[in-house]
Amino acid sequence: MTATSNTRPAEGEAQAPRRSRLRHLMRCIPLVAPVLLWAVPCGVLLYTGQHWPLPVTVVATVLFALGLTGMPLAMARGHGRRQQDRAAIVGDTLLGTGWVLLTWSVLLGILLRLALTVAGVGESQDRARIVTWAVLGVTATLLAWGYTEARRVPRVRRLDVLLPRLGAGLDGLRVVLVTDTHYGPLDRARWSARVCETVNSLEADLVCHTGDIADGTAERRRAQAAPLGTVRATRARVYVTGNHEYYSEAQGWVDLMDELGWEPLRNRHLLLERGGDTLVVAGVDDVTAESSGLAGHRAHLAGALNGADPGLPVLLLAHQPKFVDRAAAEGVDLQLSGHTHGGQIWPFHHLVRIDQPALAGLSRHGARTLLYTSRGTGFWGPPFRIFAPSEITLLTLRSPHPVTSP
Repeated sequence: MTATSNTRPAEGEAQAPRRSRLRHLMRCIPLVAPVLLWAVPCGVLLYTGQHWPLPVTVVATVLFALGLTGMPLAMARGHGRRQQDRAAIVGDTLLGTGWVLLTWSVLLGILLRLALTVAGVGESQDRARIVTWAVLGVTATLLAWGYTEARRVPRVRRLDVLLPRLGAGLDGLRVVLVTDTHYGPLDRARWSARVCETVNSLEADLVCHTGDIADGTAERRRAQAAPLGTVRATRARVYVTGNHEYYSEAQGWVDLMDELGWEPLRNRHLLLERGGDTLVVAGVDDVTAESSGLAGHRAHLAGALNGADPGLPVLLLAHQPKFVDRAAAEGVDLQLSGHTHGGQIWPFHHLVRIDQPALAGLSRHGARTLLYTSRGTGFWGPPFRIFAPSEITLLTLRSPHPVTSP
């Protein structure tokens, strides 16, 4: 392995305006989100011509008010200094519920009401009530389905990836990617064990975890992460930090993964050899590492590749897809990332795309570099996945000149 360097490449000037806009947006979200998530659906479902009986209006308004006040309070107790898991579960569930209610209140509140009006269906009150029941029905259905999707063991996504510089001896190398497991307030120890069983069934040469193992410290989430120690690979198991590690004592997670038999690639690389050919497997800390203040933690690609033969193909682990700009500048062949969750709850992916160059799947960046972005193995926060299924990814690396049988 190579030594870690303390130098960080400069950020591209083209990315600065986008990051600045995102920071301003993120500062406003905690103030605006609760009002949007609960006041807008309340108005659409109760006060736009429905004329419900007074007791119905009062009870429903009180429920919306409880959501408006209870969600931020529970989120603060669950994810703030107190770190109360029960409060986090309540707050996260209300956050997901409010997002789905808002989305479909707006969509059906406009489109369905317009369609009913054009079709001449009923009176104004009838149309308003049809919209209300439609929104409630769609919301309940999507939340039930989304909860099931979030809690199940992810399906395996299989993909062949052609790397022009990959030697024939490495053709068919099996790389399994898991990421964003986000062990957290909801105990998922059994789920974790079943995920690891699925990974083992794939008989991988290399297994990669690209960060965001959990929400909480390694000591607190050890039981949920422990099954990762059972993962098998014929060559190596490698790991890099995600941004959530830096919310909860990142070094503790690095140490635990090392204890479980994974190789933390903290701005380092290893060489994977087979059939006379070699692949450089490198990893960098998350791009948020330097701002964490932890000594030696930073995203440093030059340090990760220091000492590697520049003629060899490079597989890079970097938690966030946006690191691909640096990877492409260094001629990396394939970057593996997570972080986006594929949006997790539609249509949140539109906000993700403000910050990231790719949402999910395989994409090309520059003349050589491919980026594979996983939708993630677990979920963060709201226990729902809606139109953004989780995945365990099996990437089979292909050489343009595979060895053929005589």
